[in-house]
Amino acid sequence: MSDDQQSTETKGFNPDYAGKRAECDGGSFITGTRMAGRQEFTGTLTGDYIDHSDPPWRWYLMVDLVVKPEQYVEEAVWCLEGNLFLMDE
Repeated sequence: MSDDQQSTETKGFNPDYAGKRAECDGGSFITGTRMAGRQEFTGTLTGDYIDHSDPPWRWYLMVDLVVKPEQYVEEAVWCLEGNLFLMDE
């Protein structure tokens, strides 16, 4: 793989998002199928983010999940910035 094809990753912190309640939706594969379904999350943003690729796709970390899919066992989720909806604004 050439340097141009390798994915880049940059970590950062956005204080404007830290502590904000938000909703996030995304998709995931449905186990046992070739299909994907929508997943919804509600929680609190930490302000931490990761930028992937160039141009970057920014993903924010959400914790304290009060809404998550029943089968989702993790305590946090990374949400694509374009799929975040701030609730406190």
